[in-house]
Amino acid sequence: LLLGLAYWVLDPAPPRHMVLATGAPRSAYAEFGQRYAAALKRHGITVELRSTEGAVQNLALLRDAASGVDAAFVQGGTDPLPHNADEPDTQLASLGSLFHEPVWLFYRQDSAQRLLHTDTLTRLSQLPGWRLSVGAPGSGSPNLMGRFFEANALAPEALTLTRSEPTPAVVDLLGGQLDGLVFASAPESLMVQMLLRTPGIRLFDFAHAEAYARRLAFLSPVVLPRGIVDLAQDLPPQDVHLVAPTAMLVARQGTHPALVQLLVQTAHEVHGGAGWFQQKGDFPNTRNSEFPLAAEAARYYKNGPPLLQRYLPFWFANLFDRMWVVLLSIVAVLIPLGRVVPPLY
Repeated sequence: LLLGLAYWVLDPAPPRHMVLATGAPRSAYAEFGQRYAAALKRHGITVELRSTEGAVQNLALLRDAASGVDAAFVQGGTDPLPHNADEPDTQLASLGSLFHEPVWLFYRQDSAQRLLHTDTLTRLSQLPGWRLSVGAPGSGSPNLMGRFFEANALAPEALTLTRSEPTPAVVDLLGGQLDGLVFASAPESLMVQMLLRTPGIRLFDFAHAEAYARRLAFLSPVVLPRGIVDLAQDLPPQDVHLVAPTAMLVARQGTHPALVQLLVQTAHEVHGGAGWFQQKGDFPNTRNSEFPLAAEAARYYKNGPPLLQRYLPFWFANLFDRMWVVLLSIVAVLIPLGRVVPPLY
């Protein structure tokens, strides 16, 4: 009876259903969401993927208790609310940094020839007069570009700026209605893969990547190595310097500890390998987090998965891991009671 009461009070089993906010269709967030859903389904948890415009909308959904969203992918540096180191966010918890999310500025080569009389755009300060899409309103790209414009003393009014979803923006770029477009995404994005191989479309090289990273603390300088896209065709034909915020997995404070642990384990499975901008084992990690690290996530990063989970199914290992302390406590109480109650009776 005591064990049954303890199980009811502690609720050691994670919920069977959760909602994960991802991003726009065919984005890297959407691709990773599919992998998370497949991984958690193996443990009997159904993941409902909610498409959004991007990181800003994801944060708003997490802070809205009525949205039903349990966790979301969030881009570093996009939170519109100010952070105070002495007053951490009490609504959200980080489950770790997942991957670099480079800022991709693709532009038409013929636009550079027409506006700059050269094949290559070399500085953001050369953008006045361009027609540029800076990303959907709910994504993190408009905020990022606003900071880049400010760092370059570039007035947004000097450009023709639009805020479009990635797919329509790509269509407009290929059709010549736009001179360039910007979005921040992992290289797994189908849009990135396609544009890197499209003739006449060039990728902007952030020659001042180190300077941007020093001025904006949430950015990291990264390099797209020569030939990484296609070795046979030597794409790109030289190293390309980029700047990248770090994507995080963020959950509500108070999310079930077992679900947090399972999400972090899935993050290791999905993001732990080598990639275009990382070595094997670089991610996930606890660096560059703008939110307090969830206690269960901190435990996992420090000690790894619980010992029993290496040999037993997740549900049984999780149940024992969360109930053994209660079991010992009950036994410690019942032994003296077993000696006292009969004489009293």
